[in-house]
Amino acid sequence: MSFSSEVKQELAKQSGKSRHCQIAELAALVAFDGKRQQLIGDAGDVLDSENPLLQEKYGLLLAQLFHVNIEEIDTLPPERILETIKMWNQSLRCADITETVNGILLQQTCCRRAYIRGAFLAGGSISDPNKSYHFEIVCREIAQAKQLQDAINSFEMEAKIVERKKHQVVYLKEGAQIVDMLNIMEAHVALMNLENVRILKEMRNSVNRKVNCETANISKTVAAAVKQLGDIEYIKQNAGLDSLPENLKEMALLRLEYPDTPLKELGTYLDPPVGKSGVNHRLRRISEIADELREKE
Repeated sequence: MSFSSEVKQELAKQSGKSRHCQIAELAALVAFDGKRQQLIGDAGDVLDSENPLLQEKYGLLLAQLFHVNIEEIDTLPPERILETIKMWNQSLRCADITETVNGILLQQTCCRRAYIRGAFLAGGSISDPNKSYHFEIVCREIAQAKQLQDAINSFEMEAKIVERKKHQVVYLKEGAQIVDMLNIMEAHVALMNLENVRILKEMRNSVNRKVNCETANISKTVAAAVKQLGDIEYIKQNAGLDSLPENLKEMALLRLEYPDTPLKELGTYLDPPVGKSGVNHRLRRISEIADELREKE
């Protein structure tokens, strides 16, 4: 099962505690699922949705809002079914659903959570966090996308809109914001799973960065040592090490004797000992002398 499906399964089983939150979520489902006409015409069409998760959520909201058990709807008397459909349609008209929903439904924070949850269930997806971070909800028109973007960004998020195949897509790319979005929609199990993946990825990335840094440092050290040895050998062959000042001659002989020794350790072998910067300065001066000899040829 994909991570996106896991999130939707978790969200399908929950809804807001207040009636206004439940209506906000229902309104989002209808607006983003494209079932407005069926709902107004016949609530039963929606209950036969091909998407089992949406069917489950419609059934949950039907039970909470109108006290009807979806599994028992076929056994209800006709007048009870008609009453339920009438109440349902009245709720939808109050919600003023087209592609957008009545702004009054989104005034409270809890209702915006429910609205976003419904929108994600009907038109959203989230990528496998092991591969990448991407959260999106597909909208059918720009007004719907902007309303959703505003609802998401009211939680201090940075949702953006992009056009794709005649649809408007509201999306997030930052891992931390996707974690926050799961919290907003109250998908707490999925949130913990995503956080675990993020922690592991960050640990791996940190280890890789350190290894790469150490590898780069080793490469630089080896390259520098090879150049130093080459310069010393050049001076030895062309002018002799005795041509060097005594402190540089001592340094050159030590480097030839200990070609792999780090500069800090190399400095402890001098008499008197010098620090890493002192060793580096002497070796750099030896290289300059070698370059001067090369220029004279």
